[in-house]
Amino acid sequence: MSLPSDADVRRVVILGSTGSVGSQALEVIEGAAARGEALRLEVVGLSAGGTQLETLAKQAVATQVPVLGIAEGDPAELQRLIHDLDPQYSPEILSGPEAAEKVAALSADVVLNAITGSIGLGPTLAALHAGSTVALANKESLIVGGQLVKDAAAEGQLVPVDSEHSAIAQCLRAGRAQDVDRLVLTASGGPFRGLSRAELAAKTPAEALAHPTWDMGLMVTTNSATMVNKALEVIEAHLLFDVPLDRIDVVVHPQSVVHSMVQFADGSTIAQASPPDMRLPIALGLGWPERIPGTAAPCDWTRAAQWTFEPLDDEAFPAIKIAKDAAGRGGTCPAVFNAANEEAVYAFHAGTIGFLDIVDTVQQVLSEHIARLDIPEESSLTLPAVLAAEVWARGRTRDRLAALETEKNS
Repeated sequence: MSLPSDADVRRVVILGSTGSVGSQALEVIEGAAARGEALRLEVVGLSAGGTQLETLAKQAVATQVPVLGIAEGDPAELQRLIHDLDPQYSPEILSGPEAAEKVAALSADVVLNAITGSIGLGPTLAALHAGSTVALANKESLIVGGQLVKDAAAEGQLVPVDSEHSAIAQCLRAGRAQDVDRLVLTASGGPFRGLSRAELAAKTPAEALAHPTWDMGLMVTTNSATMVNKALEVIEAHLLFDVPLDRIDVVVHPQSVVHSMVQFADGSTIAQASPPDMRLPIALGLGWPERIPGTAAPCDWTRAAQWTFEPLDDEAFPAIKIAKDAAGRGGTCPAVFNAANEEAVYAFHAGTIGFLDIVDTVQQVLSEHIARLDIPEESSLTLPAVLAAEVWARGRTRDRLAALETEKNS
């Protein structure tokens, strides 16, 4: 096999490299290099929160990346850890709250944003303004940024990495945009599939983190249990693919093999299927529109299998209806929805509120926001407005949760 030419090299930045998606992206890159794939992925920047400096040091040495960024933690300690592993290697280390944005703005072909939470908005905008393709695993930055992010992105500059949106992007290539009837997002149902609202009331943080299919972090796994993650994905699909909210459906598919579907006007439905392995959508995000051979194992069609699809119970899991309302109103409403949820999830894991209080609080805070403001039009959305709405939502959520805790303890 001939060696790749310079034209086959794609420079990659990974934000959130020590997390689940970031770590798997590095596995994809290492695997492609080991197999001698024609598309060579060269890591030119890594950033992380800074709580796992040893992991970041190992990643840096393995990739020999020239630039690192940490939001918190001691850069001197990171440098010492790197020196202990490889005394000849000394990368540039950026530190502080804006480190991820600086790394995102590096000269690169693809920036994989795998940061968790709305703090990924600034890095997403920085990467778009720098002209890089953004492989978007940080759905929150698109959701809270809305039209702000869409206006910053050129056609084709945003590539989805969530397995559902990657599936939709693949299915859409089977037809014309004007022939799309509906998008159908599949949901595993999480650890509480089939339970009633009454049965959910006593669920614990440990139970919420016991996802039957995916290995994810605390926030995303809890969001899967409440269906907030799917609610956020509905908003993301609406923004990515310009399909109206009332033409985006959710169906529960516990096997997590069909990752999403597109229904066309003639009655045909195109589905994307593969075993549940995030390396596949990650690889496609890094290489889009090229596929990286050998990334993940395909379905084994020689073995019997059953795929089931169930309707969503909106009474037990109302998050999707609430999110559609927030997205339909636009402006800063999705940012408030997301910020309130993040605060409520942390309170749930701190043991101060119950499972049902998470989404109930989100709905209450969103209702207050709608009542207190004239919601701005999408076209007038600004970054300061988003940030101000988030600050208000987090503060109001904390106040509500504190009152709820006092009430329960009285």
